[in-house]
Amino acid sequence: MADKIYRVNMTDLTSTIEEVPAAWAGHGGRGLTSTIVAAEVEPTCHPLGPKNKLVFAPGLLSGTVAANSGRLSIGAKSPLTGTIKESNAGGTASQLLARAGCKALIIEGQPKGDTWYSLALTPDGVTINEEKELIGQGNFRVVETLAKRLEGKPGIITIGQAGEMRMGSANISIKDPDGGLRSSGRGGLGAVMGAKKIKFIAIDPKDGKVAIANPEKFKEANRTFAKALVDHPVSQALGQYGTNVLVNIINEAGGLPTRNFSTGQFAGHESISGETMHDTILQRGGKIKHNCHPGCVIQCSQVFNDAKGEKLTSGFEYESIWAMGADCCVENLDHIAEADKLMDDIGLDTIETSVAMGVAMEAGVLPFGDGAGVCRILKEEVAKGTGLGRIIGNGAGSVGRAYGITRVPVVKNQAIPAYDPRAIKGIGITYATSTQGADHTMGYTIATNILNVGGKVDPLTKEGQVELSRNLQIATAAIDSTGMCLFIAFAALDDAKCLPALIDLINARFNLSLTGDDVVNLGKYILRTERAFNTAAGFTSADDRLPEFFYTEPLPPHNVVFDFSGKEIDTFWNF
Repeated sequence: MADKIYRVNMTDLTSTIEEVPAAWAGHGGRGLTSTIVAAEVEPTCHPLGPKNKLVFAPGLLSGTVAANSGRLSIGAKSPLTGTIKESNAGGTASQLLARAGCKALIIEGQPKGDTWYSLALTPDGVTINEEKELIGQGNFRVVETLAKRLEGKPGIITIGQAGEMRMGSANISIKDPDGGLRSSGRGGLGAVMGAKKIKFIAIDPKDGKVAIANPEKFKEANRTFAKALVDHPVSQALGQYGTNVLVNIINEAGGLPTRNFSTGQFAGHESISGETMHDTILQRGGKIKHNCHPGCVIQCSQVFNDAKGEKLTSGFEYESIWAMGADCCVENLDHIAEADKLMDDIGLDTIETSVAMGVAMEAGVLPFGDGAGVCRILKEEVAKGTGLGRIIGNGAGSVGRAYGITRVPVVKNQAIPAYDPRAIKGIGITYATSTQGADHTMGYTIATNILNVGGKVDPLTKEGQVELSRNLQIATAAIDSTGMCLFIAFAALDDAKCLPALIDLINARFNLSLTGDDVVNLGKYILRTERAFNTAAGFTSADDRLPEFFYTEPLPPHNVVFDFSGKEIDTFWNF
């Protein structure tokens, strides 16, 4: 089945199928979403207006049996940051889009009036349908209802109430293999989908399959690639304890942001750690291994049950647990899990919203440590769109502006994730220079700064940090184009067979002859394309900086500050 571009115009409620332009043919995932957004979206447009476009693109290897290849990239101009944005997540949608022959789905325009719609995508095209029943409902109700309404096992992409209300923290959720949710969380892309009045998208590939140019070479490369992933010790730790294994590790390093980034260690870290969560899951009959998408061989996700043994949440990740735990000083895993479920249902980025709660605690809206209060605010304020709910639902920067708080951990208005840049300086360079606001996944220097993967760069010194972040951001941009999970990077950095096997997979899929240099050049192209969009939108090097308090407030226990000059940060772009 030949790949096509599926285009939906919400202004006149029409859809078309187009040939893939030659300039787009070699791209997938983030490379394709950023290429399309840069080509077709006016950089100065209002993110919630009709000129913005929402782009869904499976990766170059999506829809195949390649291990860990189920990530879906979603791109647009971000209503949270004002920059170009790509956010990716697992679930079943990426593989089903690829099997339907969809190279990318582009949604443009904006309907007039108050009517809401859904989209149904098959190999034959996209059908636009009016939707009434599920408007105002949470994501879990959407998935449950569509399981009864639709035939087969379609992919589901949906927004909750936050997206409908166009909140800056609104995410786009994707149904996973067990009927749970995986979230494209960062940047408020759910608000863009809400602005286009689309509640959900259903994908049915109709038994379509992805063609492999050289099946035997593909199988051989996949065996080598998958073995490299499962044999790596970090992959094994993630499979046993989940991403939350990092709580104790980062706390020991003094880089666990605590009490709204006022210290680097949390006294209650053991109560929210991956080890404690692992034991709790086993005691309550949950699952310590869970696929976020079919074909994952690491299985770092899990199902967390409540004290009665009933499912409370799944995909309970380190960044969410840190933000609601250490940053808000909440020690009760059940409160954190309930908040995680509520945010999944409402359709909120758990990082942005939880950091916003930490800033709200700093402002005295509720006490630090009040997990029950956080859940109450999510249910009674954010989900209902009250004044306070909208302030929090629009992110950490929104809360800081509303309450006059100066310790607001954001870059380009996006909340800083679970690693303090004063104690782990490499990640600070990533936060500052990322084209998409503060985002650890753009260049995960924790691998080398803390985990000693791919070598060792001392997290407390300046030496080598800019180069480390640059190299990882280039590599990550390329990985994000394949549909692969970021966690393949651990094996790719340490196992000499891993990256060549990934390149062999792409070559066998398309009958190409790519080299490692081609992959590096792809990553550089993506970063330059994204930066050019941001420059045209009005961003300058002055925006590539951390908030002032990181430079002036020493972080215990190491009592360090982020001490890079603007000139030093700007050398990042010397490539």
